[in-house]
Amino acid sequence: MTDQAALQPRMPGETVLCAHCGQPALPGSHFCSPGCEGAHGLIHDLGLDAYYARRDVAAKPVGDLSEEAPLDLASATDTLPGGDCQMRLVLDGLTCGACVWLIESVLRREPEVVSARVNLTSSRLALRWHGDAALAARFVDILRRLGYRPAVPGTDGADDPQKRSERELVRAMALAGFSAMNIMLLSVSIWSGHAGGMGEATRTMMHWLSALIAIPTVAYAGRPFFRSAIGALRARRSNMDVPISIGVTLATLTSLWETLRHGQHAYFDGAVMLLFFLLIGRFLDARARGRARSAAEHLLALGRAPVMMLGPDGSAVPTPPAQVPVGATVLVAVGERIGVDGAIAAGTSDIDTSVVTGESNPQAAGVGDKVFAGMVNLSAPLRVTVTARGEDTLLAEIVRLMESAEQGRARFVALADRVARNYTPVVHTAAIATFLAWTLGVGLAWQPALFIAVSVLIITCPCALALAVPAVQVVATGRLMRQGVLLKSPTALERLAKVDLVVFDKTGTLTLGRPELQADPARSAADLELAAGLARFSRHPLSRAIARAAGPGPVAHDVREVPGAGLEWDGPNGTVRLGRRGFVGPVPAPLVENAAGPELWLAQPGRAPLRFSFIDAPRPDAAATVATLRQRGYGVALLSGDREGAVAALADQLGISDWRAGVDPAGKAAALAAMRAEGRRVLMVGDGLNDAAALASANVSVSPSTAVDVAQTAADSIFQGDHLAPVAELLWVAKRSERLVTQNLAFSLLYNLCAVPIAMLGHATPLIAALAMSSSSLVVLVNALRLSRVKRSLP
Repeated sequence: MTDQAALQPRMPGETVLCAHCGQPALPGSHFCSPGCEGAHGLIHDLGLDAYYARRDVAAKPVGDLSEEAPLDLASATDTLPGGDCQMRLVLDGLTCGACVWLIESVLRREPEVVSARVNLTSSRLALRWHGDAALAARFVDILRRLGYRPAVPGTDGADDPQKRSERELVRAMALAGFSAMNIMLLSVSIWSGHAGGMGEATRTMMHWLSALIAIPTVAYAGRPFFRSAIGALRARRSNMDVPISIGVTLATLTSLWETLRHGQHAYFDGAVMLLFFLLIGRFLDARARGRARSAAEHLLALGRAPVMMLGPDGSAVPTPPAQVPVGATVLVAVGERIGVDGAIAAGTSDIDTSVVTGESNPQAAGVGDKVFAGMVNLSAPLRVTVTARGEDTLLAEIVRLMESAEQGRARFVALADRVARNYTPVVHTAAIATFLAWTLGVGLAWQPALFIAVSVLIITCPCALALAVPAVQVVATGRLMRQGVLLKSPTALERLAKVDLVVFDKTGTLTLGRPELQADPARSAADLELAAGLARFSRHPLSRAIARAAGPGPVAHDVREVPGAGLEWDGPNGTVRLGRRGFVGPVPAPLVENAAGPELWLAQPGRAPLRFSFIDAPRPDAAATVATLRQRGYGVALLSGDREGAVAALADQLGISDWRAGVDPAGKAAALAAMRAEGRRVLMVGDGLNDAAALASANVSVSPSTAVDVAQTAADSIFQGDHLAPVAELLWVAKRSERLVTQNLAFSLLYNLCAVPIAMLGHATPLIAALAMSSSSLVVLVNALRLSRVKRSLP
């Protein structure tokens, strides 16, 4: 890349390429666009010119960056339907909100980048850009140049940057603790010698022994802080580790200076103890973040185990799930986790679907039923025909939804980010002002004044503020995911916390959305089995309901399906028909008069037609969930396009007094708009595909959804399974999350308001400052983790 000063005036008619991206420049300019000009200036300021030594999109390795282990960027990069590319990486070296701001700012200045969002709690980067997937290498080089170590999500063992960082912290912490104990023994001797008349030569020897232990310890154990600080300073920016590194280094150098001049006071014990407690805080912070880390970490691991793919010769070959072609057949043994999406081709078994639906009870599955990656086969071997694998599975879609919700910028997140971003100039100014005030204003010697300034540098880090909101977001998202609830909007929790009225749709929301056969004393078991023999031939919803009610059994031979009418079969006693009323023949008048709801009729030779009536049953816990919502003070209403009789019966059964029937989609949207105009905060719970207008008219929306609908629903949140209780859980978690966020923000602000004046007045040593700074972050994280420990609030 050309240096700023080297951009010479262009000659008339000269063809000039953009100094940033190499495309033809605009007339009278050295750049092809204002975006490239801005990016050029920022990259130049950050000292990243070497990345653009070539005038093409490929980056050139810089210095020791070429020694970094190569990354499998193809597995971390996806090409989106619109042609954009998206990459997800895990970043090692994130310490505070300033790191987040630095990475996002630099990446967003790249002309191709559409969005860049770093999640501090889960240490993940989500980057989206226009153009070729090969640009990923350039963005990775920028991250490395900034001092961060990117890794592809899903790495295991020694390749996991989080685990590698924790191991390094443990080694550094062990060395610092061991050295601190030995230096403290020497310091005790020196302190005792002051009262016993220890000579200067003996004291100086003790100081040198302390220095021989302390200096190598600081050099090794301080690497996690020094490496991050140097990377930030190379980029001409600052982060939390810059003041920490300055503080530890100044304490060590001041002690060495006192030792060289045979002074009475050296601070090697304080410097090493300071580093030891900083490392303890950093390690506990890393472990706490690991516990709060997105549940997507767990989900991603579920789909990595090799699957047994059947080859053309019938042999079973262990194959990574991402390499299994669509249409192949895989074997799933008893107790094995399914690694792909597919349909059962052979076998019947019980399936643990809790990863997808949140249902704890196993579900029976047979030939033709769909299964998804992450589910567990419990009782019998299965053969599954693959319909999706890798990034196309439902499991991968769930992970994308969760990361989207976790990484979004809600109102509180934006506030915390702004404060964390602006802390660097404020804290450095405060430290310098403190040093000058004590030395010039009070007349204190420069050594103790320097230690007071170091305390200010350390104690003012806004780590707790930067973690206050993301930690709660991640814990809440993980808790909801484990119960089958997925958040699709980053602001959903904030809006759900304000809800005071819950409006339900009927079909498929309060009810299961599938017909169930009603019991009838006039119907014998033989009648049901005869009807089921015909019904198993058809895929019609009412036929499937009869087949479910009868259970497994044979299919009648040579069944004929009459489109729009029903089924007929030539039995030993004559033709048997199952279908609509007009298809089976004359029906007794009393039965016609009492007809309500969907029905099928069975006609047998020599017998009057027999009616099979159906009902769309309410969800098993619908009544309990409605009662729970009312107890918590929520208003509950029902809007349905169904017939008045059916809606009234369901409303009475569930205890809903405010209901309307025969409302079309436009009417639902108008009704919700009217409710909002009255000042109500409305949650609409309805079908995300059919009630799009109503969902958009509410303050916030939730949709029940089958697995295949996850990527299609337009609601702010979706829940899986046959139960309605996740709606009550979602509202409770939203309320609880709002309280925890408010507590975290209040604590973070109170901590800084109290700690900074104490440090500036000289009442906090660097050691106490380190303990206070680390403790503040841990308090915020532990408070957020309370959300995951509270007993489930489901009715």
